[in-house]
Amino acid sequence: MSRIREIIVNIFMIPELRRRILFTFALLAVFRLGFAIPIPGVNVEALKEWLKVLEENYKAVSFIAIFSGGALSQFSIFTLGIMPYITASIMFSLLIKVIPSLEALSKEGPSGYRKISQYTRLAALPICILWSTTTIAVLQSDQISAQVGQVVLNPGFWTFILPTICSLTAGAMFLMWLGEQITEYGIGNGASLIIMAGIIDRMPNAVVQMIDAVQKGNVTIDKPLILLLLYVLVIVAIVYTTQAQRRIPVQYAKHIRGQKVYGGQRHYLPLKVNQAGVMPVIFAVTLMAVPQLIAQLTKSDMLTQIFSRNESGFWYTSLYIILIFFFTYFWTALYFRPVEMSEHLKEWGSFIPGIRPGRETADYMEKIMNRITLTGATFLALIAVLPNIVSVLLGVDTYVTAFLGGTGILIVVGVGLDLMQKIESQLLVREYDGFLAKGKIRGRR
Repeated sequence: MSRIREIIVNIFMIPELRRRILFTFALLAVFRLGFAIPIPGVNVEALKEWLKVLEENYKAVSFIAIFSGGALSQFSIFTLGIMPYITASIMFSLLIKVIPSLEALSKEGPSGYRKISQYTRLAALPICILWSTTTIAVLQSDQISAQVGQVVLNPGFWTFILPTICSLTAGAMFLMWLGEQITEYGIGNGASLIIMAGIIDRMPNAVVQMIDAVQKGNVTIDKPLILLLLYVLVIVAIVYTTQAQRRIPVQYAKHIRGQKVYGGQRHYLPLKVNQAGVMPVIFAVTLMAVPQLIAQLTKSDMLTQIFSRNESGFWYTSLYIILIFFFTYFWTALYFRPVEMSEHLKEWGSFIPGIRPGRETADYMEKIMNRITLTGATFLALIAVLPNIVSVLLGVDTYVTAFLGGTGILIVVGVGLDLMQKIESQLLVREYDGFLAKGKIRGRR
């Protein structure tokens, strides 16, 4: 505890770091304040009742609810959350790898990335309008009215549709601006921190729900303890897998210039086990949202049976795992290019001991990456389906077990690690002890 107290004191002793952290907390407070600004004309109680039923059966609804941080059930101006901007960012991340002009633009440095960021912001606007229109269409559907009553109190284009589209779009674009301000003037990635704040906000409600279940006798006292133990183990596993690397030895050739010898040293090329991060899970859930929405609107028994995530959701779970494996390999292949890496090593006079430079080096790195990607994909699939498995085995609501795995916990742990590393680098640059420092570093007083 004394070490943690000393680190916190060191953080606030650095004026720039203190200013960045306080600025980040201030903008996150503004983000949470927006949840208290509802959009008029909606029966919130009926909406909550309908969303509760959908979250228990459809993963896509739970996914959207996690990323909106609870704004969906309140139907506030931040209902869309940061997801339109994230969708546009993912879209341009993929387009950069397939469109030569964008790829050339990305290689121009900061000026090129500023141009791509501008394109991303422009693409987020029509996505916001599309999502807003879809949300309104679902809320005004006859199926919802038949289940929980009328959700929209004042239907009509001028009375509800147009004001709601403008409000939801403005809220999503404001969150996008908020995230960019945090990234530039705060600490960490702004969009990721906003998502993490929304996920963490749902955790107290899950704890309260579990306590109520124990008090009413619906859940025995041992189940919360098991969930707590599993939660700790999952966090440890995610941290271990996120930080895990397969290090390939690289030997630098010796260069003699005059009377001096350069190079000849051995370094390591680190390959991350979970190269794709959380993106495969996001892609898989997003893709499966389409048939789930069709099943809900068309009342198709066959689609409902396949894509409902209840105890009999064997086909849903199987397809979910297959998509995670596919997108893990797809994303890794998109960003990990062994041919280019082997050419760079060859140009710098470097080589992998025992492997010929050129094509054999590329084949060797691709073989290793395929093996460690299999490990990463297996881990992601296990974490993604763990909440459903635990919910069935322990008989606990999926709202409570949702924090044991899936997209939420992966994002929280990943963003937390990234934030710690950024603060760590700021401390070590100024010769202060960091979170991960093994030895004492005497700091300036």
